[in-house]
Amino acid sequence: MIENILLGFQTALTLENMLWCFVGVLLGTVIGLLPGLGSTTGVAVLLPVTFTLEPVTALIMLAGIYYGAQYGGTITSVLISTPGEAASVVTTLDGYQMAKRGRAGAALAISAIGSFIAAIISLALLMALAPPLADLALEFGPVEMLAIMILALVVVITFQGKDMIRGALMAVAGLLVATVGIAQGTSEARFTFGNVNLLSGIPFVEVMIGLFALGEVLHQIRMGAAAPIRARFQDMLITRKDVKDSMPAILRGSGIGFLLGILPGAGSTLASFMAYGVERKVSRNRDNFGRGAIEGVASPESANNAAANANFVPTLALGIPGGATTAVLLGAFTIFGLQPGPLLFDTQPALVWGLLVSFFIGNVLLLVLNLPLAPVFAQMLRIPYGYLYPIILLTSLIGAYSVSNNMFSVWLVFVFGLIGYLMKEVDLPMAPFVLGLVLGPLLEKALVQTSAIGKGNLGVMFESPIAVGVIALAIAAIVVPRVLAALRGARRDARV
Repeated sequence: MIENILLGFQTALTLENMLWCFVGVLLGTVIGLLPGLGSTTGVAVLLPVTFTLEPVTALIMLAGIYYGAQYGGTITSVLISTPGEAASVVTTLDGYQMAKRGRAGAALAISAIGSFIAAIISLALLMALAPPLADLALEFGPVEMLAIMILALVVVITFQGKDMIRGALMAVAGLLVATVGIAQGTSEARFTFGNVNLLSGIPFVEVMIGLFALGEVLHQIRMGAAAPIRARFQDMLITRKDVKDSMPAILRGSGIGFLLGILPGAGSTLASFMAYGVERKVSRNRDNFGRGAIEGVASPESANNAAANANFVPTLALGIPGGATTAVLLGAFTIFGLQPGPLLFDTQPALVWGLLVSFFIGNVLLLVLNLPLAPVFAQMLRIPYGYLYPIILLTSLIGAYSVSNNMFSVWLVFVFGLIGYLMKEVDLPMAPFVLGLVLGPLLEKALVQTSAIGKGNLGVMFESPIAVGVIALAIAAIVVPRVLAALRGARRDARV
């Protein structure tokens, strides 16, 4: 193990590899800042640029774009409630509220620190446990993945605390929107109304831009333009108390992110939602979640970074992409004549360990780049909103159009912008709706496959110990808080 790590540092610390790692994280941050692009699009677009590079150098740069975009998406989530990355959606819940209270710098700083710590933890686990963890991931078939999806929905529904009915209704609404397009396992079109643009479903990026960016702008316009934030520079800096409060959330988020990241298809988005849901239940500051709790930023940001690194477990060890971006990176491996899988660690040790060590170097570069700049980014909020809103709208619409070079995407943004505005007006929760939309295709695929395995009998789930354990956790997530609340109420009554 030590020899492999030293080989990795020897490979990654060359001047050329360091330079391209820096270029990758810088480009990734910029790409993450632009609504609608994200790491998958960024890696795909810039892949041809790497064809003249050595394979290890090219992969180091592309990986830098991947985790650089994670942080870039956080910046827009916090400052203007516009997630640049799907995994940054949850960050808007508390990050944007912190920004409105003049603490945008602290939110950005803790996300950088949390992401760095999560990267170190996940990389250590990745280096030590990649082969056995890949074997564990193979144990998760359609039955187990269906149970994971159910648990994820339950956790997000319980975001709403006592108002779980509205959370459940919004999750169902998200699942229904996800049914638009070609049905899983068939060629039958559903709810497309003859529009060919809807055959592949309603695109997530356009929905995200509409709900969060356009919906927030419309809501603020109706409320009347608020005065720009005039917080002092020192108010935008992170404090020792912020770090102390956030550390447990960072550690929990890192663990949850890594465990979900090793599962093919689970991805950073699911990890960030799950981490936020768990933190909202166990944090001492749980009552402040949704109103600017710093733990609500630290936990999902740590989770999505840990999951991004853990995605490389199935990618490198099995040749199975852990998510959309690693699927593009898998294509890069084949372009360079490399075959990911169990033998890659033996046949290309310099490349594998150089790539893994570059994750550490890249995250150090991101920390050095972004931690001092967090208060500087936060100064954007001093711009009068009359100037800021047109900029948000312009970048959002350009981002939406760039996804497919089609005006239909722009119209979708307007439609979901109105929906997002109405949801804010009547105080409907967005997080369950968004996760329902994200999980819809994955849930349907797992459901169809599980039904096929059981020949139409979903009871096959109870034949898997892993699935039974996960379903038990889902039930406990609903029942245990209610039982504890009832016990606390009984104790208060007894004292009286």
